Amino acid sequence: MSASSCSLCTFAKSSIGRKIIVALTGLALVLFLAGHLSGNLLIFAGEEAFNDYAHFLHTFLHGAGVWIARIGLLFCFVTHIVFTVLLTKENKSTRAKYAKDTTVQASKSSRLMIWSGLTILAFVVFHLLHFTVRTDAELAALGEISPWEMVIVAFQNPLVVIFYVIAMTCLCSHLGHGVASIFQTLGLRTKKTAGPIQFLSKAYATVIYIGFISIPLAILLFGFGR
Repeated sequence: MSASSCSLCTFAKSSIGRKIIVALTGLALVLFLAGHLSGNLLIFAGEEAFNDYAHFLHTFLHGAGVWIARIGLLFCFVTHIVFTVLLTKENKSTRAKYAKDTTVQASKSSRLMIWSGLTILAFVVFHLLHFTVRTDAELAALGEISPWEMVIVAFQNPLVVIFYVIAMTCLCSHLGHGVASIFQTLGLRTKKTAGPIQFLSKAYATVIYIGFISIPLAILLFGFGR
């Protein structure tokens, strides 16, 4: 094993190394969410605009672009979850050495980070099966339909919308704590910036939440696109 490989392994096994890995993969996912939401909101610009956006994604770099993005995001997502679980187990082992339970100092969202993360993971799997693999019987029965039609049909199902909103609620809770944690882990949080960073974290989570749930709710409750 080379010296660089050994250094990387040592870094990944250290507490600070794991925190940095979680922060950097989290940052990549946070930036992805902003871009993904921007594209999804094009559905309100009309069928042509949304279909053109979907066509661009699937033809970028002759179709390789979307797969490069998927593989990269999958790597970040899995790495983020794995190292978050490792840190959680490490923290529990550390707390067990002390008589006083320090979890009372942690925020509710912080203690629930692992559970909200696992819920988001379940949603991602469902989301990919639903829209990419198209395991939904109703969508499969329609045959070849445009991305616009696929979204409109999918979100006419109340159960799909309910699960979507629950997942986005977990995501919002996760982001509300996670974005601020990224700044702290990367050494960008000070006494002066703590307040603005906390506000930015909550504001970003709120924008992401409202943006994502606006689409299924507009379709299901207000008949958008029908």
